Amino acid sequence: MFSQFEAFFAALAAQTGLAHFWWGNLVMIAVGITMIGLAIIKKYEPLLLVGIGFSCVVSNVPGSDLILEGGLFHYAYKGVELLILPPLIFFGVGAMTDFGPMIANPKLVVLGAAAHLGIFVALIFAKVMGFTINEAGAIGIIGGADGPMAIFMAVKLAPHLLPQISVAAYSYMALMPLIQPPVMRLLTSKRERMIRMPQMRPVSRIERIAFPVVIAIIVNLFLPPVAPLITMLMLGNLFREVLVTERLARTAANGVMNVVIVILTVAIGSTMAADRFLTVQTIMIVFLGLVAFVFGTASGVLGAKVMNLFLKEPINPLLGSAGIASVPIAARVTHVVALKDDPENFLIYHAMGPNLAGVFGTALSGGIMLALLMPS
Repeated sequence: MFSQFEAFFAALAAQTGLAHFWWGNLVMIAVGITMIGLAIIKKYEPLLLVGIGFSCVVSNVPGSDLILEGGLFHYAYKGVELLILPPLIFFGVGAMTDFGPMIANPKLVVLGAAAHLGIFVALIFAKVMGFTINEAGAIGIIGGADGPMAIFMAVKLAPHLLPQISVAAYSYMALMPLIQPPVMRLLTSKRERMIRMPQMRPVSRIERIAFPVVIAIIVNLFLPPVAPLITMLMLGNLFREVLVTERLARTAANGVMNVVIVILTVAIGSTMAADRFLTVQTIMIVFLGLVAFVFGTASGVLGAKVMNLFLKEPINPLLGSAGIASVPIAARVTHVVALKDDPENFLIYHAMGPNLAGVFGTALSGGIMLALLMPS
């Protein structure tokens, strides 16, 4: 009788996910729970980490139909794989973003270029570590801290690495408040961090309306490989600035953006199944992403310090770290670090200049890579 019960429960367990559970699933479930915890306790980009962490947990419960072909998470991932979601993210960001700081103080655009050294450092490291040049290019773009662009480049150059690259890009974006400040403080003195920026000139409505139109023309003319992303960014911003499409701008910035974030984070987290994520290759990509972020932050800060050698009015070197393209996360980190040394030093508006320039810097880097590496 006992053996019959034993056989019954064994047969029952074989029909559930328990039969396929292994230690790797526990590791990744712990990773997902940690992400959720960081979002709740530390407030590290909860809009990203809660969705990624939850779907990471679910994807590591064997037997879940959500991640199988035909499941809900599977179709969410198709939106990433087919490059539908990244342009929509840019569309929403454009509708939310004020490009005034970049227009008002164009010299800070230089910092958007300086902070992208990490991309090329990571590319070189990846090539040395045995990745192909296309894989290295896709991995390097993680250093731009631009999740949609990282996805776009991975699909174009190394689609087999899309799960690892997208997870690394979005995870590091969310963890920027943890990664960047030590580098920023190491490379600056307290006196430098306390430099206050003068008030910017007002930007006219004509400048604000002309900007997205001119940028869209330039990008489509000279950088067609990345035009879908920047074009949607500019369309969203045009809806914001013309002041006659407020309803569309609000929809893009709120409804569309919120829905896309949910789908995108679920899609990214669903790729974190232990059987394909706990590999040496994944560890290498995550390491290279960290290298890219550290070098990008450092090069931005050092770029600002070099600029100060030639400027009559010095700029706060912390602004260089905002040249990484993650809008507005990098600008917010710059602002918070400055406040710790001077509670009245409000850098957020100034930091948005190099932060927005970083978006175009990442697009330029990506466009050059695609032009050189993709067959015509």
